[in-house]
Amino acid sequence: MALRELLFLLADVWMIAVGFTFGWKFIRNYGNYLLGLEWIIVATSGSNFFLYAALGGTEESPMYTLAFFFDQFSRSVGITLILVLGLMRVTHRYKPSVGTDVGVFAFATAVGLALLLFGERLGTGVAISLIAVNVLTTLFLIYFSKRLWAIGAKGWAVGAGLATAAGCVIASTYDFVHIPGDDEAHTLFYIGALSTWGFQMFTYYFAYRALHRHDESVGAEPDLREPSRADA
Repeated sequence: MALRELLFLLADVWMIAVGFTFGWKFIRNYGNYLLGLEWIIVATSGSNFFLYAALGGTEESPMYTLAFFFDQFSRSVGITLILVLGLMRVTHRYKPSVGTDVGVFAFATAVGLALLLFGERLGTGVAISLIAVNVLTTLFLIYFSKRLWAIGAKGWAVGAGLATAAGCVIASTYDFVHIPGDDEAHTLFYIGALSTWGFQMFTYYFAYRALHRHDESVGAEPDLREPSRADA
């Protein structure tokens, strides 16, 4: 196995582990199904990607189709709208109803399927639209980092800022930039992308926890779970 292939698999395993671990923690500790399920979806996507790469799948493989769907799901709505709504739990005390949770995931599924079926016909416009929604999400995440800094969680503020910057670079170059020396499978790009997505999920979880603790300390979230449970 070549070094770049090993690094790719390690980056994917990192993202999978982070997604499943902290996705479950979001649900168990905070009852945040938006972030919890999205983290788990990203991890599931990574698991499918791992099998696809390990088994040497082709573009005709069902795993390739599934990977493309998951990719469009998260890039269009998951790590944009769902991420923002989930983080608003600690930035704006926003608690979506069960209907909202179901509705936003149904919307993400519909968008993912639409892009899977019609994305090629829409051409470059899809890629530009995905960059646009990422830019809007980045603006919110800058605000999220500023909130962390304001409450004294400066380490996580810096971490969230770095994760956001790295994620923005990945999103902006995803469809338009080819790394010199990279292969047709874009292995070098995906090493960076998978590592970054894992770093984002890891950092945003602990940044969320910092804001949650602050909200509890000032009585902003009186009906969330006990701090001792959320610290697990």
